[in-house]
Amino acid sequence: MDVSTTIAGVSLRNPTVLAAGILGTSADLLCRVAKCGAGAVTSKSCSLEARDGHPNPTMLDWGEGLINAIGLSNPGVEEEVKELKKAVGKSGVPVFASVFGKSPEEFAEVAARVAEAKPALVELNVSCPNVSSDSRLGGKIFAFDAKLVAKITDAVKNRVSTPISVKLSPNTPDLKEIAQAAEDAGADAITACNSFGPGMVIDVETGKPILSNRVGGVSGPAVKPLAVKCVYDVCSVVEVPVIGTGGVTNGRDAVEMIMAGATAVGVGSAVYYRGISVFARIDAEIKVFMDSHGYESLADFRAIAQQ
Repeated sequence: MDVSTTIAGVSLRNPTVLAAGILGTSADLLCRVAKCGAGAVTSKSCSLEARDGHPNPTMLDWGEGLINAIGLSNPGVEEEVKELKKAVGKSGVPVFASVFGKSPEEFAEVAARVAEAKPALVELNVSCPNVSSDSRLGGKIFAFDAKLVAKITDAVKNRVSTPISVKLSPNTPDLKEIAQAAEDAGADAITACNSFGPGMVIDVETGKPILSNRVGGVSGPAVKPLAVKCVYDVCSVVEVPVIGTGGVTNGRDAVEMIMAGATAVGVGSAVYYRGISVFARIDAEIKVFMDSHGYESLADFRAIAQQ
């Protein structure tokens, strides 16, 4: 049976994609994830200049999922390009580069810089729930504004020939409108979605929020039904492929995402729960499901929930 898939002309051996995050901070880590079975790997989001992010504690297992407020810490695009070049040359799978900026122009500049490393795709992180945009733009999360998302997408498309995916927020009530705006502006794919929230966990002994940032993005198994609905909604209004992300921990979760319409499936928090071998395990579990249901390819059941 065939579990390969294609995102914006990029071929993946299986639909699992390492979501942007802490496992994407170096070429060595990206290559390790690739060796452990991922169909593609995404680097941690980078910006034009180095960024410290939030002080510890920045992540917590609250029992039904994870909450984090890393704050987009990264060494800046110059150092990121060095790591991306190594990963592209050694990983053996497509490498996606995640970028963010304070304005459409800065997004375009960072994207153009990382494109020098020849990633297979550039992911535009317009949706971090812990970081707002440039104060000149109202200090809002970009992904909440269809016009801003379109401007960012258009600005990047005018600077790079690499396929781009726009990573949306699940927290906007206008998700379909935002997805359509990204597609209309030239996005080659959509990543749906970033973490939920912001949420908060309070230490009942001290009466204070546990995270240094007080609030953070929520991910993990608890958000999967919400994430599946986001993917379903996005896939109902766009023609470009969608990378379904949020709460995917096993093969059946991945199948749900694909049935909702996803072309590939982002995997992030599951590494915490099942270890780095989770990519190969999800791949194997998808195949077991397909075999037991008589499916020969992912296309046989993709988007069947939309019917």
